[in-house]
Amino acid sequence: MKKNVILYVLLVFLIVVNGFFLFNYIGNTSGNNMNEPQRNRNFIVKELGFNKAQLEEFKEKSKGHHKTMMRLSDEVKELKDVLFSKLSDDFVDESVIDSISGLICEKEKVKEKEVFYHFKMIQELSNDTQKEKFKTIIMDALRQDEQGQRPPPPRDGEGHRPPPRNP
Repeated sequence: MKKNVILYVLLVFLIVVNGFFLFNYIGNTSGNNMNEPQRNRNFIVKELGFNKAQLEEFKEKSKGHHKTMMRLSDEVKELKDVLFSKLSDDFVDESVIDSISGLICEKEKVKEKEVFYHFKMIQELSNDTQKEKFKTIIMDALRQDEQGQRPPPPRDGEGHRPPPRNP
């Protein structure tokens, strides 16, 4: 009897956590995030100071980038749905889990390459001054991402870490 109670509590907890995740996930995609690729594009163009010829070439070469990234993200989401649907199975075949995980990794690899080559295209469009500015922007973004995923180290004399900063 005690084992069943623990399982029921765990099940309710997982349902609540999933509900919270879905609420946040759906809430984030319905509002400002739809314009985020446009804002990112405008940020790069503005910061680098592209002239009209560069801007036209940038628009032409980056037409498919957003669609490709959205398609790959959707494919990763579908694969993760399949993977986590296996949680309720009585028997879990390790090879199936490995296979699905491998497919997710391949899609993520393709996404990272797509981003790399998109940035490479931007760099190739840029003149020498813009290339230096672009390099700074990319390095700052990478450092900011690293800091956002790790809590800061403890301060001298303090035995605990402060809570992580919210972006």
